[in-house]
Amino acid sequence: MSAWADDVSAPEADDNIFTGESTGINFDAYEDIPVETSGEDVPPGLNTFADVELPESLVANIKRCKYSKPTPVQKHSIPICLAQRDLMACAQTGSGKTAGFMFPIITGILRSGAPPAPRGRKAFPLALVLSPTRELSSQIWEETRKFSYQTGLRAVVVYGGAPVGQQLREMERGCDILVATPGRLSDLIDRARVSLESVRYLALDEADRMLDMGFEPQIRDIVERQGMPPAGERQTMLFSATFPREIQRMASDFLHNYVFLTVGRVGSSTDLIVQKVEYVPIDNKRDVLMEMISAVPGLTLIFVETKRGADSLEDYLCRNRFPATSIHGDRTQQEREAALRSFKSGHTPYLVATDVAARGLDIPHVTHVVNYDLPSDIDDYVHRIGRTGRAGKKGLATAFFCDKDGPIARSLSELMEEAKQDVPDWLRNMAATSRFGSGGGGRRGGGGRGGNRFGGRDFRRDGGGGGGGYGGGGYGGGGYGGGGYGGGGYGGGGGYHGGGGYGGGGASDAWN
Repeated sequence: MSAWADDVSAPEADDNIFTGESTGINFDAYEDIPVETSGEDVPPGLNTFADVELPESLVANIKRCKYSKPTPVQKHSIPICLAQRDLMACAQTGSGKTAGFMFPIITGILRSGAPPAPRGRKAFPLALVLSPTRELSSQIWEETRKFSYQTGLRAVVVYGGAPVGQQLREMERGCDILVATPGRLSDLIDRARVSLESVRYLALDEADRMLDMGFEPQIRDIVERQGMPPAGERQTMLFSATFPREIQRMASDFLHNYVFLTVGRVGSSTDLIVQKVEYVPIDNKRDVLMEMISAVPGLTLIFVETKRGADSLEDYLCRNRFPATSIHGDRTQQEREAALRSFKSGHTPYLVATDVAARGLDIPHVTHVVNYDLPSDIDDYVHRIGRTGRAGKKGLATAFFCDKDGPIARSLSELMEEAKQDVPDWLRNMAATSRFGSGGGGRRGGGGRGGNRFGGRDFRRDGGGGGGGYGGGGYGGGGYGGGGYGGGGYGGGGGYHGGGGYGGGGASDAWN
């Protein structure tokens, strides 16, 4: 009998925690997504949750969440992790990654019979989940609460930008699974309020972004210098939408004899997104935006380059009777949460955001992503458009291209071509004559599709070298547009400025 069996009262939650948006996955849309694994003796995938032995309490929670069958990442990550193998997994956003690592973590803890983490001033978590933003950490914690309901396990989330006192009190009540941002965790370790010596499971979500956003020294300190059991004595799971080979090299230091898993091809956002690009001079952007969003119903996420630009565009939209809100790095936590609630509820269906602020937020049913200002890096473009077309539902991504975006022309054209999207002649011509080469090709690897910036294959296959672009043959061998909705663009209408408008359609999103 597990040591957890008599402690089913630890979670304070009740069935109300299952009333959120986690039940909206269109599982059938995932059936044809390609999957690749590499490594020694990779466990076979599963077809149903019944194919593996999970604790009864977890099985009950899976049913409460209305998960009818595992998504592709879950089909493979669950048996790999249940076999106590380390894992580096690339999977598109909205594919069920949290369950992919949390089901095995909960199962492993419950099976171990280890005593519950002691309750007192210092926390000794058995599992640690790191993510780059407070919003993503909160989402992971919310999902973990559902999965661990009535198991006797207690999950706590800690992040910066919020009073530390309440988080400390939550840890003192018991902390078996700790979800944290690197900065706040380091602070709590320095305060001697968290010990990592009992950690048996380590998961990093958005691992590429954490290692690419300047967090590497902090993460190395947490993993290698704070008493955590070393690789080989703990189980480590790294998840991300992209894994460039440089990040693979870095991340492999944390892993032991790991399996590399690619779902839906690395770097592709999803075959459920229709991409459009419009040439729009800077001075015309606002007028074109208003015309466009008038034609496309549903929640719309608008990316801009600067905080000032976000505030200005929000004000302009509101003055023109488009209910809008904005979110960026200068907003307080309370302001960000208020903006998020307003957007999710549809009270303000237009959300203007900067890249940094948008990472990690979970917003269901985003119909349309607009790159009002294109990023300079194609990696960021891929992450942005992945905010729609989530959870097996369809979405639309529109980009405004102006003269200053010349450096990204070739990468954007190649990406759209690989995805079997309609590439405008003017963009194709600009890409062909661009003196910038494969400009906009990313901060890692120097550009060019063949540079394999997204780690389209396990870098160990090449002795640590590169591969063949996006999965050695484009986005899953067939692109992620397939000709658009109904074979003729979004809603079969051929797209904005192309006759017929975009059409509706619901999509689900989590901001990364």
